[in-house]
Amino acid sequence: MNPLKPDDSPDVVKAFTEQWLKDHWDSALGCEKGAHDYDEKSWLARVFEAGLMVPTWPREWFGLGLSSKSARAIEKLFTQYKAPGAARDRYHLGAITLFKTGSESLKRDLLPVLLKGPICCLLYSEPNAGSDLAGVRTRADYDNGQYRINGQKVWTSNAVDAEYGMLLARTDWDVPKHKGVSFFLFPMKQAGVEVRPINQITGESEFNEVFITDALVPEEHLLGEVNEGWKSFQLAIAYERLIMGQGITERRRKSAPGDVPKLIRIAQSTGQIEDSHQRQKIAQALAYRELNKLNNNRAKEELASTGSTALMSLSKLAMSRIQHGEARIASDLLGANGILDDADHPDASHAHFDAAKAYMNSIGGGTDQIQRNIIAERVLGLPREPEVDRDVAFKDVTMGPA
Repeated sequence: MNPLKPDDSPDVVKAFTEQWLKDHWDSALGCEKGAHDYDEKSWLARVFEAGLMVPTWPREWFGLGLSSKSARAIEKLFTQYKAPGAARDRYHLGAITLFKTGSESLKRDLLPVLLKGPICCLLYSEPNAGSDLAGVRTRADYDNGQYRINGQKVWTSNAVDAEYGMLLARTDWDVPKHKGVSFFLFPMKQAGVEVRPINQITGESEFNEVFITDALVPEEHLLGEVNEGWKSFQLAIAYERLIMGQGITERRRKSAPGDVPKLIRIAQSTGQIEDSHQRQKIAQALAYRELNKLNNNRAKEELASTGSTALMSLSKLAMSRIQHGEARIASDLLGANGILDDADHPDASHAHFDAAKAYMNSIGGGTDQIQRNIIAERVLGLPREPEVDRDVAFKDVTMGPA
């Protein structure tokens, strides 16, 4: 058992974690000590058993009960040693949502599966319900202790590999749209679930359509109460916006060398670090990122105390602008080399990834336009946008022309 205690100082936590990594992880080979190749299943199980995967959660829920400051020390060391598996209490959206909204038995059964397994996909958007997710038409009909699901989801990333998805579906058609939806932890690997990749111009298929026909989900897999799934969904999307507002990606955490900001590193490597014009742009970009960190900290405190906060929208919108700005600066610094994308040009490759991520951040978790509406209404207190169907029974809501 991990000997760390909740009242241990960050220095004690850091010393233990560093020794644990030295004992169990080979940074040079990128795998466990004694192995020749990285075995994800084996390594994640080891991190999970050590409690280092979700260190801020209580021991009864597979953590160590540590402070956020201590958890950040653990995450920083895992990044330094290029070891995966840390900080899933901050970045694993499916596990966080289950931890916050699932029943005791469901958490006991499935938290280890989610934490040690593939990422959980998000079964939210539909062909006729994107920005207005309360308008979902995927059906969840109760059937002898389980729900029978029928419908279509779209723009679902990770659907091919995910074992579970967080599913937003309608369970009551006789009440207004926000009151008749339920939120489920849905098993993906079953008959009746068809995943169709959406081919991109790059040749990749990061997004998918998901067709669900008479698939089943146990009643125990409800996240929150039946017909009150909008509350649980709001919590999930608040954490999604928090993650996006921090501008953190798995690739960024694994690849960032040291603590030197990316733009400074590129300016140094291209011989432009003394250019006053470039220095001013880089300084402004870094200042924006630091300012958004302060807003994120404020939003996290409010989320912890109230369970939801519109400040996440402010963080996400700001990070979208920050990422677009940093992508432009990186492109300017790299010049013609910016079109290269291979292992011999890592700065250009990462710049490509960050530029693409900026556009994804402008759409995922609610578009920039939706975030502006939320900020206007819930932060600034401006009049709400009219919703003529808000108080109408959903069965009476008519869809527009196809």
